[in-house]
Amino acid sequence: MADFNELGLSAPLLKGIEKLGFETPTPVQEKVIPHLLNSERSLVALAQTGTGKTAAFGLPLLELLDKEQKRKPQALVLCPTRELCMQIAGDLKDFAKYLDKVNILAVYGGAPIVNQMRELERGVNIIIATPGRMNDLLRRHKADLSEVKRVVLDEADEMLNMGFKEELDAILENVPATATTLLFSATMPRAVISIAKNYMHNPEEITIGKRNVGAENVSHEYCVVQARDRYKALKRIADFYPDMYGLIFCRTRVETQDVANRLMQDGYNAEAIHGDLSQAQRDRVMDKFRSRKLHMLVATDVAARGVDVSDLTHVINYQLPDDGEVYTHRSGRTGRAGRSGIAISIIHMKEQYRIRQLEKKVNKPFTRRMIPTGREVCEAQLFSMINRVKQVEVDHKLIDGYLPAIFETLDGMSHEDLVKHFVSLEFNRFLDYYRDAPDLNIVADDKKKEKFSKDMTCIYINVGKIDDLTAKELMQMLNEITESQINIGLIEIGKTFTLVDIDPKQVKNVLARLNDSLFVGDREVVARVDREKPKFRQGGSGGRGNFRPGGNRKRPNFNRNRKPNKYHQ
Repeated sequence: MADFNELGLSAPLLKGIEKLGFETPTPVQEKVIPHLLNSERSLVALAQTGTGKTAAFGLPLLELLDKEQKRKPQALVLCPTRELCMQIAGDLKDFAKYLDKVNILAVYGGAPIVNQMRELERGVNIIIATPGRMNDLLRRHKADLSEVKRVVLDEADEMLNMGFKEELDAILENVPATATTLLFSATMPRAVISIAKNYMHNPEEITIGKRNVGAENVSHEYCVVQARDRYKALKRIADFYPDMYGLIFCRTRVETQDVANRLMQDGYNAEAIHGDLSQAQRDRVMDKFRSRKLHMLVATDVAARGVDVSDLTHVINYQLPDDGEVYTHRSGRTGRAGRSGIAISIIHMKEQYRIRQLEKKVNKPFTRRMIPTGREVCEAQLFSMINRVKQVEVDHKLIDGYLPAIFETLDGMSHEDLVKHFVSLEFNRFLDYYRDAPDLNIVADDKKKEKFSKDMTCIYINVGKIDDLTAKELMQMLNEITESQINIGLIEIGKTFTLVDIDPKQVKNVLARLNDSLFVGDREVVARVDREKPKFRQGGSGGRGNFRPGGNRKRPNFNRNRKPNKYHQ
């Protein structure tokens, strides 16, 4: 991998980069910077958000400025939102710290246009603008783009998704035909291809990763619940990940505010961001989120555009988007800058076909996860608290003076009792709340008669409700005996048997393990491919599999060679 010294940048820019702590260029920077410095050919660069695109186009724009031209802008960067506009302008100013006077102006709605017009009159080298405000200035004849040599369309797909097609056309018509156009996009839908054809002649194309797929560092998961349990599932997920720092996507402004209100009422550090907020309210929420005073930001797709936070741990789809491109953008907001991230979708039974569509869209498998049980949530919270206790810094000068009195007060308590009291003091709220928490996961039964996924292979197993089998026990057992993560679809548990959808690639391994001397009590487990995928018979008995193990059990006791396996000891 090259370093910045090998890309052809001048000493002042290299000094600014070093001051910011950058050591080696990202893949998009390594490919784009030399191209822009050495060629006037237009460029289409396909790369996910968070891969270093701003430096990829920003550093060459600064390097190629004509120092003699001070009044009229030489470069124009168009981006979808105020937040991204401000961020790009701030980054370019940081890069240009050691250059001679460079004037960079951010132009966006929600700020006084008079001040922006005044700055344009004084002279600007680079304009960073949202399409709406840029068009407003052009209509007022307050912006002169006649000397612009390079135009950057950043996050072009998002600008088009937000309905900026006409604004972009109007702006580009005011730019000289000789200007170089640089188009950066995470995906390449037809509308972006149209822009490229209309305003770019024989552009170079650079693709980082695979075209039109999601970020590589993101794992895609989904949970299946009843629609009415969607909010409860969201709370379980939030409680199971105590260190979550994430975005929650809803489809409408009303739903966004409602979910945020319910989270706040339940004691979570969460707020909403949507189109009904004033700019001042939006800025306040974003400042809190960036400073981690908020752990969860509930947002609509439009409002979340430009929310550029590099260390998000989770993206949660409270509702799936209608468009696969939108899902790609949502999930791409985590897993940035080399970090890993998780995208979790909360869906109901009839949406499972859409998961298969999204798998093809992002070219990655989706894993079905069970909503955590109350016990699992309590365990996650407990050990999170214990880890915080271990890691807390102790101010001995402040605390040591109180220790004699503390020891005297606690005299007579054993170490075990002390730990129990400490945990109970901090933890009783979760224990009480989740004491009788129901299982939120959907397991289709004979009343629902749901169809199995065509993309999965149905497996029949001669264990069912009579063995006290639950969907969670089944998933854990399958993952355990195969010693891998099994991609599981629909599960139907009958009285004496179970049907489960399995990834076709994993069927051979699953069947081999299930039929490898695995027992429930004294009865051997039998599994096979169920090619007919029939519906359950009424009553769940008398059909396939009339095995009836003796005795009552609280949970299925799977044994290999009649020896308890590690999970069921």
